[in-house]
Amino acid sequence: MAGPQSARRSRGQRRQVEPEDPGRDLGPPADPESIARNIVLTKLTGQPRSRHELADALAARDVPDDVAAAVLDRFEDVGLVDDAAYAEAWVRSRQTSRGLSKRALSLELRRKGVDDEVVRDAVATIDTEAEVAAARRLVDRRLRTMGRLDRQTRLRRLTGLLARKGYPSALSARLVREAVDAAGESDRPYGTGAEFDSEARIAGPSECDEDDRLG
Repeated sequence: MAGPQSARRSRGQRRQVEPEDPGRDLGPPADPESIARNIVLTKLTGQPRSRHELADALAARDVPDDVAAAVLDRFEDVGLVDDAAYAEAWVRSRQTSRGLSKRALSLELRRKGVDDEVVRDAVATIDTEAEVAAARRLVDRRLRTMGRLDRQTRLRRLTGLLARKGYPSALSARLVREAVDAAGESDRPYGTGAEFDSEARIAGPSECDEDDRLG
């Protein structure tokens, strides 16, 4: 009569999984169109995407170009891929949350592969008054943290902040002077604006995403 140990060994042997037969039929390979649709749906679930971004994602997964184009065309037909709506939403969000200028927003959208005409229409929704108001808010918020800095340092850092957000140097110089003067600094003349030129450059893709690192 088999003892307890033999019984346990028998049960353990029965639990062992048989090796998979390499010749077993696993069914047909996944359809490239199905793969492409799943990739696009997954990308769109997290956040809106431009058509160019989705095309890049499909290319990275080796989806054939003709299949990718056909799938993206169908997504456009049903409105799930819409570069115009994407660009308008991007402009509203980034202008509100980051205070970016039209110029900086245009650069961001072009880096995402959005067509120039679509970009122009999207940034045209921001009028000049709204753009100036956004720049003033940036300056006022940062100026409140500069109580111990001298006038020249304030001017330089605030103008650099606006430059990184894509604002023109002349507009930046005017708004910064107005804000610094309103904060109670000296009203003495401070040059003609040339002192701001070294700071007046458009931001790179990463700089637009960050607050001024100087102040």
